[in-house]
Amino acid sequence: MEAKFSERLASLSEGDISVIIQMAWEDRTAFETIRERMGWSEADVIRLMRHELQPNSFRMWRKRMKGRTTKHRALRSPDMKFDDHLIADHRRGNC
Repeated sequence: MEAKFSERLASLSEGDISVIIQMAWEDRTAFETIRERMGWSEADVIRLMRHELQPNSFRMWRKRMKGRTTKHRALRSPDMKFDDHLIADHRRGNC
């Protein structure tokens, strides 16, 4: 499995890595959107973040994401009126 992650990571451009990291840090962008846009599951994103971030930054990110309902569509309140696809489109345009 390690080789598969390494191969997938190597296939990404620096811009793609940056996009995934930006979307992962964004509270309102769900992991499902990252999967739809970039093809990376939540577990893949966690591994990518662990690989790309400094240890303290990774721990801060994990603490921030743990239990955050906005990162998972199924946990969101129906009252949430934003479209995380628009946020993801905005982030994609920054690279």
